[in-house]
Amino acid sequence: MASGFFAILDDIAALMDDVAVTTKVATGKTAGILGDDLAVNAEKATGFLSSRELPVLWGITKGSFINKIIIVPIAIALNVFFPIAIKVILVLGGFYLAYEGVEKIIAYFFHRHIETQKVADKSKTHDDNLEKTKIKSAITTDFILSVEIVIIALGSVFDQSLTVQIITVSIVAFVATIGVYGIVALIVRMDDAGYKLIKYAENKGFLSVVGNILVKSLPVVIRLLGVVGTIALILVAGGIFVHNIGYLHELLPEIPTILKESVAGFVGGLVVVLLIAGFKKLMSLLK
Repeated sequence: MASGFFAILDDIAALMDDVAVTTKVATGKTAGILGDDLAVNAEKATGFLSSRELPVLWGITKGSFINKIIIVPIAIALNVFFPIAIKVILVLGGFYLAYEGVEKIIAYFFHRHIETQKVADKSKTHDDNLEKTKIKSAITTDFILSVEIVIIALGSVFDQSLTVQIITVSIVAFVATIGVYGIVALIVRMDDAGYKLIKYAENKGFLSVVGNILVKSLPVVIRLLGVVGTIALILVAGGIFVHNIGYLHELLPEIPTILKESVAGFVGGLVVVLLIAGFKKLMSLLK
């Protein structure tokens, strides 16, 4: 009886050792996409009244957890029973990410005055509909990025037992959500921390200098994250296309991978933008 109990403990210890190793490998392989996830979601979680930033971020975080709860079991089941479906889902998700990135670029260069007016309007009032729309958009984008994270993590443990796969992917998904949105929360509250330091130091001394730096740095960080997040959307989409579409993977192997992914992501997004614009034009003509 006792020997059986200790044998179970040995099995659990061995399983945990395997999970620790596979989790470290999976986390390392998803580090790049986690960086992109951070840049994209930090940009989406900003632009609100100071008092609404954390509630909005919490809404996105809850959505991200729900995304992971949906994605992890479906991804593992598809990997076992219908692996080709994972590739199709990834490519479709890639088109959505590419569309978001290219749409932002087009809006910046061709509809900048409209976007500027929208930003000005947002800074004046608290709009529940605007919050809900932006949270929904952020959760949708998070869903696609979460699929990519889960698939990469799953691919790093494909040769392990099903139990190890489930535990490893679940841990990576949980850590990804906590890590990404925890850092985003710190970023969006930089200015509040700065103001508190200035007040505590009575606007003099080293702490006051640090506080002023935090306050003045936030707008720069937000703008930078907006640019990085847009680039990340296109690069992630391009990476999905290049690694999952055989023709693109074999096309022009002498070209640097990052350049190929950038072009693939931009072209894919541009195609979707043109298709949607054409569809809207057609619908307006038929009315």
